[in-house]
Amino acid sequence: MNNLHTGETVESQYFNGKVYVPDELARLDHICRDFRRNESHPMDKRLFDQISKIQDLLGTQAEVQIISGYRSPATNEALRGKSSGVAKKSFHMLGQAIDFRLEGVNLKQVREAAISLKAGGVGYYPRSDFLHIDTGPVRSWA
Repeated sequence: MNNLHTGETVESQYFNGKVYVPDELARLDHICRDFRRNESHPMDKRLFDQISKIQDLLGTQAEVQIISGYRSPATNEALRGKSSGVAKKSFHMLGQAIDFRLEGVNLKQVREAAISLKAGGVGYYPRSDFLHIDTGPVRSWA
């Protein structure tokens, strides 16, 4: 994983085949933190499971490029003031959403794979070159 805003990268095996590995999940929480306020929050591990499943479906281990993970309420409110596309009760504030892309992988294919999982919300932002996934109700939008 690569956080495009901080330049930090992490390689992680957060699930060892039997259990989730707390130290690795903490590393993922850190790279997905609200970089604007340097605040971490526990991320829903199902997001990382979704990304892994998307990569498996597409037959790729392409780098996951993080655009936005956790957002503090203050950051979310500031972003709402700049864009109508930011939800007031965003799943980002709960650590239940991530905006990302897979390096070198067609975004439309990533979207189709994510929708096929029926694991939560999928937002498609081709002009900004990222996909939003969350662990909320199953739905999709463009």
